[in-house]
Amino acid sequence: MAATMTSQHHASSLCHHRRISGAPGQHVGSLVHVMWIVMMGFTPETWASSETQPHSIKIEGDITLGGLFPVHSRGPAGVPCGEIKKEKGIHRMEAMLYALDQINSDPDLLPNITLGARILDTCSRDTYALEQSLTFVQALIQKDNSDVRCSNGEPPIIPKPERVVGVIGASASSVSIMVANVLRLFAIPQISYASTAPELSDNNRYDFFSRVVPPDSFQAQAMVDIVKAMGWNYVSTLASEGNYGESGVDAFIQISREAGGLCIAQTIKIPREPRPGEFDKIIKRLMETSNARGVIIFANEDDIKRVLEAAKKANLTGHFLFVGSDSWGAKNSPILNLEDVAEGAVTILPKRASIDGFDQYFTTRSLENNRRNIWFAEFWEDDFKCKLTRPGIRGNSGLRKCTGEERISRDSAYEQEGKVQFVIDAVYAMAYALHSMHIDLCPGSMGICDKMDPVDGRMLLSYIRAVNFNGSAGTGVMFNENGDAPGRYDIFQYQLSNTTNSGYKIIGQWTNHLRLNAEDMQWSGGDKLVPDSVCSFPCESGERKRMVKGVPCCWHCELCDGYQYLLDEFNCDTCPFDMRPTPNRTSCRPTPIIKLEWSSPWAIIPVFLAVLGILATSGVIITFIRFNDTPIVRASGRELSYVLLTGIFLIYLITFLMIAEPSTVVCAFRRLFLGLGMSISYSAMLTKTNRIYRIFEQGKKSVTPPKFISPSSQLIITFILISVQLLGVFIWFGVVPPHTTVDFDELRPPNPEYARGILKCDMSDLSLIGCLSYSMVLMVTCTVYAIKSRGVPETFNEAKPIGFTMYTTCIIWLAFVPIFFGTSQSTEKMFIQTTTLTVSMSLSATVSLGMLYIPKVYVIIFHPEQNVQKRKRSFKAVVQAATVSTHLSQKSSDKQNGETKVEPDRSK
Repeated sequence: MAATMTSQHHASSLCHHRRISGAPGQHVGSLVHVMWIVMMGFTPETWASSETQPHSIKIEGDITLGGLFPVHSRGPAGVPCGEIKKEKGIHRMEAMLYALDQINSDPDLLPNITLGARILDTCSRDTYALEQSLTFVQALIQKDNSDVRCSNGEPPIIPKPERVVGVIGASASSVSIMVANVLRLFAIPQISYASTAPELSDNNRYDFFSRVVPPDSFQAQAMVDIVKAMGWNYVSTLASEGNYGESGVDAFIQISREAGGLCIAQTIKIPREPRPGEFDKIIKRLMETSNARGVIIFANEDDIKRVLEAAKKANLTGHFLFVGSDSWGAKNSPILNLEDVAEGAVTILPKRASIDGFDQYFTTRSLENNRRNIWFAEFWEDDFKCKLTRPGIRGNSGLRKCTGEERISRDSAYEQEGKVQFVIDAVYAMAYALHSMHIDLCPGSMGICDKMDPVDGRMLLSYIRAVNFNGSAGTGVMFNENGDAPGRYDIFQYQLSNTTNSGYKIIGQWTNHLRLNAEDMQWSGGDKLVPDSVCSFPCESGERKRMVKGVPCCWHCELCDGYQYLLDEFNCDTCPFDMRPTPNRTSCRPTPIIKLEWSSPWAIIPVFLAVLGILATSGVIITFIRFNDTPIVRASGRELSYVLLTGIFLIYLITFLMIAEPSTVVCAFRRLFLGLGMSISYSAMLTKTNRIYRIFEQGKKSVTPPKFISPSSQLIITFILISVQLLGVFIWFGVVPPHTTVDFDELRPPNPEYARGILKCDMSDLSLIGCLSYSMVLMVTCTVYAIKSRGVPETFNEAKPIGFTMYTTCIIWLAFVPIFFGTSQSTEKMFIQTTTLTVSMSLSATVSLGMLYIPKVYVIIFHPEQNVQKRKRSFKAVVQAATVSTHLSQKSSDKQNGETKVEPDRSK
């Protein structure tokens, strides 16, 4: 009703208000004008002419600035405004009044020009702020009053509404966004002192918006830098639903994705109206990725407090490591009675300072000297907890009456609100822009000239973006191309041991880059070591990363096993065949090269046997030479005996060649002598047994002796058999010249620490056996003849000792073969095979020596009386005796081989 009456009164003052129409090209203005009437119930002219305006402060001046402040909080349902906000509302608004006073009293800044203001209350609500901000654009709405006439026929006198050239505000980002959309339509520049939403940096949508506080994208960059400086790569994010929280987290995620090396485990949004148990569910969700102990939180104070309460309720005190945005800053209200849960929290706050001049100004404000602030009386009542007496209003008996003698900071707690500095800087930025504009457009003019009446908003914007001055705190004030101020932040950590500054300690700064004092940081229990917040811990040396699909910060560590080394962070590679990995598996190193040492137990036994054998063989040879003409030596066939003893000596000698360090010469001698000694021995024995066999086979047919039984013939046959071995060896020399090689495959166990390269001759297992194969053929053939000659009288040319020698030798070599090939997979293969081979050869030589010559030497040395010439008998008598002996052996097994001892007639 009041609105209607006011409207009617104004209509009559205009004489006759027939219609309001937009001028050509001013459809937007007409639309806003209509919206104004619909929403407010009266016209802008009515508002402008109203002497009592309860929702705005009017300060007269040559140039008028607008101001938007959350003087009141959001009201309950159906009510736009709630209780007064002392700090964020009154402090900030008084900071603008203080700045105007300072500028208007400065003779060097805007001389002879007075700045005025129209300051509105947004009530912390974006839609209400939009309604209020229409006041700023009313002067730009052109109206057609041609049909309005007074009763006397004269044109009406319409008061010209004030023209706002720029707006200081708003506070909340959501409010600034709403207002900026309207102000840009009328080209009115806007400078905010507290709105930090990243989307306001969009110069295409919010081209007339600037701010003296850095955007949350800078804050998010600072928080990313902090997280990375602490070595974290796996964190969760918490955001209050709304523009501030969601935009901040989005900026953090975007920057972390661009920077790389940082993964987001959980992204959780806190609803505007949380249901009971909502925060318990949030903590439960955070624990699903318990390794992500770091929690990035962009939330309002109430949500921060309830998150901490839920963490304490879940008995997770000290588990979560919070990194809070400027909404947490260095405030005590979010952590009250929750200090143990908040311990170690790292928070960020735009760098700011307390303005001493404002403190002096504000603490001297009273009801008498601050009548221009229409909300100051309400602030007074709330600050001093008293009640002012108003005519017609009954006093509240529950509160004392205000005396008006109370003083701020003396009778009430006072602490300068954190954004006061930025409000002052915003007003000064507008003033400096107008000052530069005045110098350029009105040179020499003492006041507003025609070029600045009215002020062109787009031109003023260009001057605003060009300002660069030292602000109220001594730091530079400037804007980038998007209208954003530089990012300057103080970094705090809440420490229980810090009794000063309410537990918050400055641990670093961020000004385009991070400077963090890690030594000043302190965590739960006074620990100086930064806790971990990682998905996967770094892999140990020699372990490669196997990434978890879709989560670049999570991986499994897999050891590079066997002969692999770590090629790079994600791949293992096999070392070259002649190398093995280092103990930490970061590279390869040469594999040690070994050979069979003389001091090795594998060498000592064969060498000992070979030495004994050589000594024994040498003794036999010496004895035979010494007693060369005695009957026993002659009867044993001296020529072949010396050949046979030479072969036995070479068999013993090969042990030293097999153990000696491989070289081209040693390898050549190995090839030559390995099979030569055995072929000499078994060629001689084969010749002997063959001769005996042929003699007795021939004797059964006739009394004519067989051919080639003379000593010279026997030697020729023996050397022919030996030459086959030599021919094969020399062919081998021609096809594959002897050389050494290092075998890295033979001693390559699963554990590379035990890998060795073996220096050896180029003789494979098969070539080694091939070298001995001819000797084994001779040995088998000799054994066959020994079996066939088993019926010969036992003293006849050593037939039976040769037989026993061959039987034993066959057993030795039958045992050698499985041992030799059965150890081919052993890590000690070379040592076992070398020892087995040399011992087997020494044993076979020892058997030959022991069975054929030791008894003779024993008789020669110890029983010389038996070393006498026996009675000679003819070849025919010998054959007959052998025949009789054969028949007797068939009749009586216990008289096998006969008992008649005869001595062959060697002369025949």
